[in-house]
Amino acid sequence: METGQRYTLEPRHNLPMLRRSFLQTAAGAAVAAPAEPIRLGIDTYSIRDLRWKAIQLLDYAAGLKLDTIQLSGLGDYESLDPAYLAKVKDHAARLGITIDAGIGCICPTSQSWSPKVGAPQEYILRGLRVAKAVGATSMRCFMGASADRRGPLPIEAHMETAVKIFRSVRSEARDLGVKIALENHSGDLQAREVKTIIEQSGPDYVAVCLDSGNPIWAIEDPLLTLEVLAPYTVTTHIRDTAIWEHPRGAAAQWVAVGEGSIDYREFVARYRQLCPKAGMQLEIITGRQPLIFPYLEPDFWKAFPKTPAAEFARFLALAKRGRPFTASVAADQRRDLERSLDYCKKTLDVGVKWRG
Repeated sequence: METGQRYTLEPRHNLPMLRRSFLQTAAGAAVAAPAEPIRLGIDTYSIRDLRWKAIQLLDYAAGLKLDTIQLSGLGDYESLDPAYLAKVKDHAARLGITIDAGIGCICPTSQSWSPKVGAPQEYILRGLRVAKAVGATSMRCFMGASADRRGPLPIEAHMETAVKIFRSVRSEARDLGVKIALENHSGDLQAREVKTIIEQSGPDYVAVCLDSGNPIWAIEDPLLTLEVLAPYTVTTHIRDTAIWEHPRGAAAQWVAVGEGSIDYREFVARYRQLCPKAGMQLEIITGRQPLIFPYLEPDFWKAFPKTPAAEFARFLALAKRGRPFTASVAADQRRDLERSLDYCKKTLDVGVKWRG
């Protein structure tokens, strides 16, 4: 400022214009403000062969500067004793890591169902109580798998059973304050079908565990799955898929994030818009042989008779853009998970703690 320079107020009649200018500038600054980072974590199935239990899994996540973890099965705990579960909750709180909980198949008509877990209602309630005890606000579960789409019952029958089971535990789930998070699992359900179960059960206590690797199994573009299920999504399984054309239709193989056909920059951009509060938990599954989807053969469509043409067109476009995965199929669970986490942090800008 120059010494002696004089300043005068604008005439009073110009003050509204100045106020409008200020508000417009402030609004622009608010729009330009960076979005809150998406929390980053892991689903424990990614490193299942290590056979670690909850405390060691939490320490591992903390060492990677992660924000969340999904303890996706009751086998992740040394016991279900209340004192031990309280210890897990306290340890997670000290590390600053949010826990999402989980169980397995809840549908007794599914080929994936195991009677060993007891009655389905008892199994769900056991999982919800464990989730509550460790401080989780969601509990992942699933209905079945792709085999159910070709079994003696139509997929709608399994869906109806799942809705009945969920409704039977409605009051307890609400009282506990833990949402049941239904996963689109292993080709059992397309996004529209998951949405139907959620809405018929009650979205106030039944939500979604969004798996971005399984839509391919249900001939669905993962970005479409996100668009349909994001309003209900509270927890996730995130992984990449290489998909390409095959003489019988298409082939696909799960790979580390950033090595497949899914445009994860676009996926994360939409994720930030649609469900930014849900943590991105990587469930990396590598080393498996490609899956074949023979959609050029009429029998294939017996499993997916109601698939809208527009939805299949998106899947088909994804396959046409893709290329065969030619790298070694040998898997190293920990290496592949950490490689994927590194890509999510440095390329996709996902995660909170690693920044500082």
